[in-house]
Amino acid sequence: MFIDTHCHLDASEFNDDRNAVIARAERAGVRRIVIPAIGRSNFATVRQLAHSFTGGYYALGIHPLFVALAADEDLDILAQKVERSMTDPRFVAIGEIGLDFFVKDIAQGPPRERQEYFYQQQLKLAREYDLPVLLHVRRSQDIILKYLRRYPGIGGIAHAFNGSDQQADHFVGLGFALGFGGAMTFTRAHQIRRLACRVPLANIVLETDAPDIPPAWLQEDHPRNTPEQIPAIAQVLAQLRQQSVDEIAQATAATSLQVLPRLATS
Repeated sequence: MFIDTHCHLDASEFNDDRNAVIARAERAGVRRIVIPAIGRSNFATVRQLAHSFTGGYYALGIHPLFVALAADEDLDILAQKVERSMTDPRFVAIGEIGLDFFVKDIAQGPPRERQEYFYQQQLKLAREYDLPVLLHVRRSQDIILKYLRRYPGIGGIAHAFNGSDQQADHFVGLGFALGFGGAMTFTRAHQIRRLACRVPLANIVLETDAPDIPPAWLQEDHPRNTPEQIPAIAQVLAQLRQQSVDEIAQATAATSLQVLPRLATS
């Protein structure tokens, strides 16, 4: 079984063929797809989409790139949605949340402070409901870790991980899995590929971030990423680690179910 732990299947890029994309993923062996929210505007959408097919699951959160568009009351609405979703077997995590210090306009001053405020409040929510988090960690690993240490016991996935060896060790030490996807398939991505070999397989999950971060073979003619790419991404990981694809599939699926426990019980 393959699991795509991070797929924005509600994105407009899928409006013309979403059902076909889901069907192709299922035929490829991708049995579960986690669809994270990005803000209040798509809380209901990701829930409805997850319930529309057998392998659909969802997370609720406010993405750091959309914090500037969010009102303070959106955190209250998120808390209400989370409380109501606790009885929903398709609801698995708080996400996508975190910090983004790559985009210059929001990496300093009040925009950064607001990112950190929203991140901290959503960590509190995760701890209150004993939920894992799906973390956006672009150029923000150390600050992400600083806040995680303030709220011990929260686990989840560091999505699209691209940090240092030491940062990887810290996330693993806190009980997080690291998400690897399309970026790992590029031969020039030396650090990511080295991490994919170095990190224990028990701490790795697969993801696409579709429609974004397409693997190397989709770059030119088909820039849109899709969840059906997960088996081929697993093949790259198998080659890098000199293991079989079956071993990669079984281990990453098991890790996904471990770090997202509601995914395992639903």
